[in-house]
Amino acid sequence: MNKLVLRVLGVGLLAGISWSCQERDPEPQQAYDNGVFVLNAGNFMDNNGSVSFFAREKSTAEGDIFFKENGAALTGGVQGYAEGGGYGLILVDNSTAGQDKVEIVNSGTFKREATLTAPDIENPRSVVVVNANKAYVACWDATGDFSNFYKNPGYIAVVDLATKKVTKKIAVNKGAERMVQVGNEVYVGYVGDANSVTVIDAGSDVIKRSIQVGTAPNPIAVDANGKVWVSSGKEVVRINPQSSTIEATLKVGNDPVRSASNFAMSPDRQNIYFVYSFYDAADGYKQKGETYRFNINDTSISATQPFVNRLFSGLSVDPMQGLVYGGVTPSFKQSGYVLRYRTDGSVVDSIKVEIAPSGFYFKQK
Repeated sequence: MNKLVLRVLGVGLLAGISWSCQERDPEPQQAYDNGVFVLNAGNFMDNNGSVSFFAREKSTAEGDIFFKENGAALTGGVQGYAEGGGYGLILVDNSTAGQDKVEIVNSGTFKREATLTAPDIENPRSVVVVNANKAYVACWDATGDFSNFYKNPGYIAVVDLATKKVTKKIAVNKGAERMVQVGNEVYVGYVGDANSVTVIDAGSDVIKRSIQVGTAPNPIAVDANGKVWVSSGKEVVRINPQSSTIEATLKVGNDPVRSASNFAMSPDRQNIYFVYSFYDAADGYKQKGETYRFNINDTSISATQPFVNRLFSGLSVDPMQGLVYGGVTPSFKQSGYVLRYRTDGSVVDSIKVEIAPSGFYFKQK
């Protein structure tokens, strides 16, 4: 091969390399970096819970993204989801004893990284990621029959996100349920006959104290003043975390047959939304109700003028856009919907998802 040909080939190769460097494709964006996860509980006996996903600017959702990314169903009801340290934790409650689990996925791709199963995980109810290396999962433990449903004390499973293993189980009261983190403390609530919230030191994983509240206390959120709100029967209470004292007790409405649920804090932490519902004996015990809100400085909670005249199976507020999200469950055998509302109560749109949308997780880059 003569020198001219070699020179031409060399120039062409250098030009190709230069073009390749200049035109290199940007780093691919992770599929689930920015948008909304919808936690669909599914029908409990069918074990068909799922997670849907959609971008905020769209009105269509991708269904069952865990199956899409892993080729396998979750096989249980979805009870909760949280992210931290690059991972997402999906709480899965199966109708068969011993089949409950926590699926740990990559938070950007939703690919499975690990699975936590019984006896470490039994009836998982809620999850908080306390720091980049550790998560808490509240569990009921194995349940009994209706004569003694909560036959075992509940516990908090401490998950090491680096090893993806449960490193400790903190014994708490029966019916461990919702958790809220306040600084380096985690407040644990309960269903059933418990009457206090448990406060855990998230650094040492040790119970620090209990605060007497009332019937079935469950933490809601922390408000703009750093105070902890807790639902308790037909009341909500405001706790000062510095003194561990109850500052206010507010009765929710005046209807003896209705109860408040699905509490959700606004992004500015000034207002709390909730569903006020009952089961209508005259109409086959169908659940009916509306959605209300109150301000953290209110001295009473009226339930006469609804924010939205609808019942929701899930309720939350997007911290990025401030829109109120309501999950609608027509039945436990058909697809549900997510309705989005502005803060004046006007509807934005309706998005079809899957069975029993009961929770939301909002993502933003």
